[in-house]
Amino acid sequence: MLGIKIGIIFSLLSVLIGAFGAHGLKEILTKLNTLETFQTAVRYQMFHSIAILLSGILFQMNMLESKLPMLLFVLGIIIFSGSLYLLSISEIKWLGAITPIGGLLLIAGWITFFISIHSPKI
Repeated sequence: MLGIKIGIIFSLLSVLIGAFGAHGLKEILTKLNTLETFQTAVRYQMFHSIAILLSGILFQMNMLESKLPMLLFVLGIIIFSGSLYLLSISEIKWLGAITPIGGLLLIAGWITFFISIHSPKI
């Protein structure tokens, strides 16, 4: 159940952050020429929020052997999207070096999701 709730929270945050970026941060993002970077962060967060939801549902249905994919998706969102959010509103360029770590965690999440899925025992 926790995975489902975390997926819902991250999905909600995707919408809130996306709206805030489009309206509250538009001037800053346009000035820094980082609107596309910010939008990428929002998009990846939403896609992987849905993956967390799906993982949580499948785990509850005993069709997923491990919570590891959910954990990797959560960490991936925090590091990948989080670093892009910070990078897009600041001029701290070294944050771009952290982003690929988040991307690798997201990839690992999909790999472990694939490995962990199985048919339910009836």
